[in-house]
Amino acid sequence: CVPYPAIRMYWSKTLKFPAITEKFTRDRFFRLRRSHDDDVPEDLRECDKFWKVRPFMNRILKGCHAQARPESVSIDEQMIPFTGACPLRQYVPLKPNPVGMKNFGCATADGIVLDFEIYQGADALLEQVEQPGDLGLGGLVIDRLSQTLHPNTNIYCDRFFTSIKVMEHMMKKPMYVTGTVMKNRVAAAVQKLPTDKRMKKDGRGTSAQVTTEDGKICVVKWYDNKPVLMMSSVHAREPEDNCQRWDKKLKQYVTISRPNIIREYNSKMGGVDLADRMMSYYRMSGRTKKWTLRMLMHFTDLALANSWLLYRKDLTACGTPKKNIMQFLEFRMEVAMTFLAQHANDSSDVSEQDDPDVRANAHLPEMVNMKNAARCRAKGCSGKTR
Repeated sequence: CVPYPAIRMYWSKTLKFPAITEKFTRDRFFRLRRSHDDDVPEDLRECDKFWKVRPFMNRILKGCHAQARPESVSIDEQMIPFTGACPLRQYVPLKPNPVGMKNFGCATADGIVLDFEIYQGADALLEQVEQPGDLGLGGLVIDRLSQTLHPNTNIYCDRFFTSIKVMEHMMKKPMYVTGTVMKNRVAAAVQKLPTDKRMKKDGRGTSAQVTTEDGKICVVKWYDNKPVLMMSSVHAREPEDNCQRWDKKLKQYVTISRPNIIREYNSKMGGVDLADRMMSYYRMSGRTKKWTLRMLMHFTDLALANSWLLYRKDLTACGTPKKNIMQFLEFRMEVAMTFLAQHANDSSDVSEQDDPDVRANAHLPEMVNMKNAARCRAKGCSGKTR
């Protein structure tokens, strides 16, 4: 919440932060940060590459699973920014943070994360999916993240996940997928739709659709600034409505026709991106080369973003005036102070003392009951002492 470029500065003489230094000594903080849960079975360590942080992630995941499941969710990928050494570090171009660990998330339209799965390769997903068939990576992710959803849920995703096989597989649950789609995945439908040149000539707002023989899957092509190809097992082109779009030549907004599938997709799709945006506002900025710490920071940020969105949603539903609802940073500070209030400074820890007299008095020699004398730790000294 109060970012310093170096963590030790919180305990420094001139820049120390009393809210922290009065509750935690520096050495205790670093000792806690170095520790991790060793009570993990050996078989789990071999199959789970993130076993060091798995107990913490499971606690966050438990909170996500406790949230109410809406009728519509979105599934997308987010990046855990990290440029250090990690065996599962990924590079995803066009992302705000293209380098890091890949996390697939399921969220509501207002940004509340309901479920997530850290990418460890397709083999790890195959073990969690029943009858995977030849769904591909995108289909495996949707099947995994839909395990906690209710039947008849509408799922919105981008073209990485969308295919005919995925839609047919999800309809057996039953769940219904809507998303943008690549041309090569619906080649037969593209041949029946108007060409890009023809739609550009007809003008913005032009749309066309084709359906499968049984009428369960619909492919819609809509021309805006450029052609957009959508596929759905629940929405179609009708009923159309009008929307305002910016015209560069006229330098003003113009009214064009918009298919129903476009309207539903735009209103329900951005949940994971919204959660990512909330986390980016006040992301923990501590520099580290350890991927374990980066992941702990990321999922703490995720839990805080989820908590604030729920807090704001509940107070808004209760009719609380907007001025009485805490902003995100204020909420984070309140959570931090609440946790700090539960801890008392442990005087047995050796803290950084700035006064030389205090430092000397705190380290007077003391005779201890030792069976064997201990070696001096000073470099080059071979003496022993009790």
